[in-house]
Amino acid sequence: MIQNKFLKIFIALLLLFNIAGTSYGFDLEKKVIKTKLKNGLTVLMLERHVSPIVSLYIRHPVGAVDEADGESGAAHFLEHMMFKGTTTLGTKNYSQEKKILSSIEKTGNALDKEKRRGQKADQQLIKKLAAKLNQLQDQHKKYLIPNEIDRLYTENGGLDMNASTGQDVTTYQVSLPTNKIELWARIESDRLMNPVFREFYTERDVIMEERRQRVETDPQGKIYEQFLLTAYIIHPYRRPILGWTQDMINLSPNSVKKIFQKYKAPQGIVIAVVGDIKPDETIKLIEKYFGSIPALKEDPSVIPVEPKQTEERRVTVNFDANPMLLVGYHKPTAPAYDDYVLDVLETILTKGRTSRLYNLLVTEMGIAKSVSASNGTPGTRYPNIFVISAQPRFPHTNSQLEEVILREIEKMKTEQVSAAELTKAKNHLRMGYIKSLDSNTEIASILSYYEVLLGDYKYFANYLNVIDQVSQNDISNAVNLYFNKDNRTIATLNKTKD
Repeated sequence: MIQNKFLKIFIALLLLFNIAGTSYGFDLEKKVIKTKLKNGLTVLMLERHVSPIVSLYIRHPVGAVDEADGESGAAHFLEHMMFKGTTTLGTKNYSQEKKILSSIEKTGNALDKEKRRGQKADQQLIKKLAAKLNQLQDQHKKYLIPNEIDRLYTENGGLDMNASTGQDVTTYQVSLPTNKIELWARIESDRLMNPVFREFYTERDVIMEERRQRVETDPQGKIYEQFLLTAYIIHPYRRPILGWTQDMINLSPNSVKKIFQKYKAPQGIVIAVVGDIKPDETIKLIEKYFGSIPALKEDPSVIPVEPKQTEERRVTVNFDANPMLLVGYHKPTAPAYDDYVLDVLETILTKGRTSRLYNLLVTEMGIAKSVSASNGTPGTRYPNIFVISAQPRFPHTNSQLEEVILREIEKMKTEQVSAAELTKAKNHLRMGYIKSLDSNTEIASILSYYEVLLGDYKYFANYLNVIDQVSQNDISNAVNLYFNKDNRTIATLNKTKD
């Protein structure tokens, strides 16, 4: 087992340097083929003949930050709806089905409108509309072919099929045999041009349950939500990806259609294709299916600038769970140089058992069960937060952890990290980089992510070259600049007493 592990690393290193020569990673400017279709859609292709598989990513620069006020959760809901099929997928007879779908939407909107009247609502009308909605949904089932997109991918060898919504971006991914690229192109272009938002109201119940499980009954979700709500005053990064409960209850088909208008604009879409491909044939297929998507007039979201924080902010969550602590500091996002510096600091502080905070809090003092740092919470499109999270080991407390963590941060302002710590952190980042080259999926994910958010996949190609420039002085300067009380937000979760 150990021999195999080191053999894989050795092979990865050989591959890395065979491809790149004296530079780090792929020579992406030569290996990646970047094409922009006439409608503005960007395609990144990389030949990699390791196996007859291709990994396909589609990323949209639309996430929770792009939602309208009062419609939080719409982007995540749209992701769910995109799996419900199209005018040709998921239906037995769309010409008949759309009549019932129209009645369902009309009845659902009327029911929601009456419920929003609160105490003034007509309960008899609510009962009548709910019964009618249930009846229509039952009638709709005879036209429905559930999960047809999933089935098509699975039956054709699809792997790693997934979708996700973040603050900044929505992603669809799948890996398929090389000879199934055209199937993928047909499905995904059809989803963009002809989606049908079936089972809207039943799916709305599904996302409400998702929120209950991931936030309302989950201690980590609960403290994280309150932390962001406290750290950001006006910027939509304070908004949860799943949405606020009251907004989610009232999401309408129109709410989802509204954000879909931003979503389907090809100018922002990035497709990454990595694997056993012939680029000339692949781009012809993509142009055939995606090139006819009409370019749309850009309607960029107006995102308010978060004002500079001028005093420490604190929030406490009481919950029947083990205590937790979050300490965060506002900072710039990529590709600012300090973002690279803080990537190195994140590694120095908590990556590995010999990292500074892990070694101190968990190993030496034994006051923490866990500690981790994250540079870039909750997104990358806008200035974000460097977060340190920890859990005390009983009978120790959040206060004890906070005291030691803040003391260690203050020490770093006057005492430089050692040359050995810096070298170890860079080696750790270098090895993570090498591992990311081991998989078509990882490469497609990374290339598409930086292209869609930073407008340049080459950020990844140049990453280690910039990391190598980071000095001990850079670390001290960044800690002095950002890790100050007036720029700090602290969230604590305290276990409620029985």
